[in-house]
Amino acid sequence: MKKILCIGEALIDMICTDKGVALSNGQYFLKKPGGAPTNVAAAIAALGGSVELAAKVGADPFGKHLIDVMESFGVSVKWMVKAPDHFTTFAFVSLMENGERDFYFNRGADGQLNSSDIENIDLDEFCIIHFGSATAFLPGPLQSAYTGLLQKALQKNILISFDPNYRHLLFQNNTQSFIDQSWNFLQSCHFFKLSDEEALLITGAFTVTTAADILFKKTKAVFVITLGKEGSMLGFNNSTELIASIQVKPVDTTGAGDAFVGAVLYQLSAFSFDEMSKFSADNWKRIIYNGNKAGARTCEYLGAMEAFKHLSSDIFK
Repeated sequence: MKKILCIGEALIDMICTDKGVALSNGQYFLKKPGGAPTNVAAAIAALGGSVELAAKVGADPFGKHLIDVMESFGVSVKWMVKAPDHFTTFAFVSLMENGERDFYFNRGADGQLNSSDIENIDLDEFCIIHFGSATAFLPGPLQSAYTGLLQKALQKNILISFDPNYRHLLFQNNTQSFIDQSWNFLQSCHFFKLSDEEALLITGAFTVTTAADILFKKTKAVFVITLGKEGSMLGFNNSTELIASIQVKPVDTTGAGDAFVGAVLYQLSAFSFDEMSKFSADNWKRIIYNGNKAGARTCEYLGAMEAFKHLSSDIFK
């Protein structure tokens, strides 16, 4: 397997375990390592892939925890930078009685990853670069580091992967900025994954079928729109096809999309860029079906990282 580089957020999710209460009334919290590209990197490594993570954490116990967890999966942490003047980013979340999430984002070190932190990355070592953070579209050093790496990657024979990971509560006052920045990546990458919600938001369509038509017109990438338990819609060569998933009894859907992306990229890393560019529809169908299986299996466990401990390439058999 050739190497994959993931870039973006690395953070701690603090999940309120008091049922049905707002964060202000919560007393008990469960600490979970997270961040979308961090999850993707862990999933790739769990499957047996070679992956490095570029992210910034605080020089504090929580940053150490994130690095330790990544190392335990076998992710290379040479580009995980410690910020001495910033704390590790936290995302606090509670599920209230009405089903809504009470969310508070305490942004710290992850947004401080800058261009100089990653300028010595040798892109010739990688076959795939995955961009997977909505937080990279927020103002700050990470935003310029993120887009700068994209421009460098475009000059290389590297597959560029993108997953916007939209979070309404981060962009509720500036959704258009998220949409505009997403189009920049959608029109630059070779593969992208959108949830059905993201597909409708970014395209302005009312159905995923119409969204797919818009994506075909405005991008050149192979894409997937995930549909939860219904599976995924594969967009390839101006044609869509529903790829079924497997039936599971879900415990926690956290990280399912990241497991899907990790599984897809792991499979792609066995091929050169030129080989990938010649894939048939059947090649992509098999890869996406395996990604669906990885995402579904992740739902059988509580917490993304816990689920990834049970991932292996055996699920593709």
